[in-house]
Amino acid sequence: MNRLAIRAMAEVGVDLSSHSSKHVNDLAHVPFDLVVTVCDSANQTCPRFPGSAKVVHVGFDDPPKLARNAPSDDDAMPHYRRVRDEIRRFIETLPESLTTLSKGAHP
Repeated sequence: MNRLAIRAMAEVGVDLSSHSSKHVNDLAHVPFDLVVTVCDSANQTCPRFPGSAKVVHVGFDDPPKLARNAPSDDDAMPHYRRVRDEIRRFIETLPESLTTLSKGAHP
């Protein structure tokens, strides 16, 4: 887990400090109805999900890529906050967002 992502989520009351990244193969036993890929390159490199899961790609900027030249963590945090907030807005309107995406628009 990226420590700055953990920090950005902690700022909004979500504790990710005990979580770890997982490979899709680690989730093979989980039946998915819907998978939303959100990383910048996921549309081209998204793994196949077994079963009948609907896969939707919504590209968000990659905070580590945006912040790679930031001189300090504090200078990097605005990138993490912006993307966190964009993902939050997408999730808050998920049913509507999926309808829009199925029509070919992007959030």
